[in-house]
Amino acid sequence: MRVIQMTRFGGPEVLVPAEAPDPVAAAGQVVVDVAVAGITFVETQIRRGVDQWHAKPPLPHVPGGLVAGRVSSVGAQVDPDWLGRRVIATTGDGGFAERAAAPVGGLFRVPDGLGLPEAIALHSDGSTAQGLVENAEIGAGEWVLVEAAAGGVGSLLVQLARAAGARVVGAARGARKLDLIRELGAEAAVDYSEPDWTERVLKATGGAGPDVVFDGVGGGIGRAAFEVTAPGGRFSVHGASSGEVTVIDPAEAQAKQVDVIGIEQLFEFRPNVVRWAEQMMSQAAAGLVRPIIGQTFPLERAADAHAAIEQRTAVGKTLLVT
Repeated sequence: MRVIQMTRFGGPEVLVPAEAPDPVAAAGQVVVDVAVAGITFVETQIRRGVDQWHAKPPLPHVPGGLVAGRVSSVGAQVDPDWLGRRVIATTGDGGFAERAAAPVGGLFRVPDGLGLPEAIALHSDGSTAQGLVENAEIGAGEWVLVEAAAGGVGSLLVQLARAAGARVVGAARGARKLDLIRELGAEAAVDYSEPDWTERVLKATGGAGPDVVFDGVGGGIGRAAFEVTAPGGRFSVHGASSGEVTVIDPAEAQAKQVDVIGIEQLFEFRPNVVRWAEQMMSQAAAGLVRPIIGQTFPLERAADAHAAIEQRTAVGKTLLVT
């Protein structure tokens, strides 16, 4: 079968097409015929060998931790009712392939009427966004600043905050992304590549600053966003696309009267992923949110997909299709 493999760490070009034996379902596993494979920014950092949260995988390595498709075979101790089901499967790795093995405990049935690309976006980025919103306890009428608001998680955060009755400022880079943020219902969209972007955030919020900040960028942008967070607000960290996680000294947060919800919150998300994914899919069915799938690439162009994410040209979710 066709796979995408890396034999060394480095730029997107290390992702190359290869052939591998078809996987066989061991006890407690299924094999999924992959229709769609998800990609995350973290996976691009793992490919470079610079991600601080994950160990470097042994080489050669087939990336891809989450796929969607149909179950084509089941191993021992697996209910045969799974055969033919449309599922999202947590594979850990090996997802950039025509077929992938996955533990039955990591399967999620895709509701009828929902496309596999939409389902995988709502399961991965959607459950993360739902968890972040739940932890931040957004109140109606509050101002919410979403960084990277045109990305997979960010675009859903904008919509969830609006659904909670909040007023949203979305921050991103470039006119195309700012247009999308406004389309999603943000009252203001600011370009954080411009030096006065935090002044624009303050102006949009009437000088008070945002009550809630979702920091998915980190670095100087995350730090600047903390500086304009309103007293009594919440500063929620969930990413570091800049390469550096925003770390706020507890004494500084206390002096500013801001509750910092650190990136460690993500480590506690796993037990709730299924519940949050189901919530997101229900909200999508009700028309409250929609996943933004900005670009899809065929499997053999996985390197181009990674490059689009790293070069910040991608909007919404980026997916591979077989």
